[in-house]
Amino acid sequence: MKVIKLGGSLLEQPEALSALFQSLKQSDDEIVLVHGGGALVQQWLATAGLHSEKVNGLRVSPEPHMPYIVGGLAGAANKTLMKQAIAAGLKPIGLTLYEAGVLCAKQSESLGQVGVCQASEAVSGLISDLLAQGYLPIISSIGFSDSGDWFNVNADDAAVAVAAAYNADLLFITDVDAVLDGSGTPLSHLNSESIQELTRAGVIKDGMEVKVRGALSAAKRLRRCVRIGSWNVMNNPFSGTQISE
Repeated sequence: MKVIKLGGSLLEQPEALSALFQSLKQSDDEIVLVHGGGALVQQWLATAGLHSEKVNGLRVSPEPHMPYIVGGLAGAANKTLMKQAIAAGLKPIGLTLYEAGVLCAKQSESLGQVGVCQASEAVSGLISDLLAQGYLPIISSIGFSDSGDWFNVNADDAAVAVAAAYNADLLFITDVDAVLDGSGTPLSHLNSESIQELTRAGVIKDGMEVKVRGALSAAKRLRRCVRIGSWNVMNNPFSGTQISE
């Protein structure tokens, strides 16, 4: 099984999404998608006149904001992906982390309903059944506790939790083909040491630094390599950048 985490920016790139889903249609792998959608959530909150702030990259999610966050992620973002998947001839089904067997808990009172994923003792038979029937599970980063509390979960953390639960490979699909060195050449492999060196030199910075550090954290938690790249990594397992400890 492969778990693919889709970068939120791809929701605004229908051509890239179309290409991704076409490549998924041709793949023989069992695929599970996990996604966020921060830009869409921000738009919904602003339209509702609600002020939203982030702390260390996490969107503070007070309970009154949650209907908009859930609606944006599990609703509009999820169904946008389903729309593209259906157009490509796939059989998508939209889910939350709960249906995937991943339970969540509150990270801290100061962040409101921001959730962290808890270790799964048993995987959900639902995902296996859906894959066996040819469905493509598309999981939003909305989670629930065993008592029914809902949470806004960081999409990278959600993807790692799903991959860990099913002992699956993890791919971070984003809007770049690979991590680049100082001369603009794609890097095939990075580890903790080289990431630190390139970050210190200012080669890896801003949004790419966030992506790379997220992938490195995932590689450490999963104890296996994680790949960052565009939708092309589905067709070419040697494309993109491989991240290891």
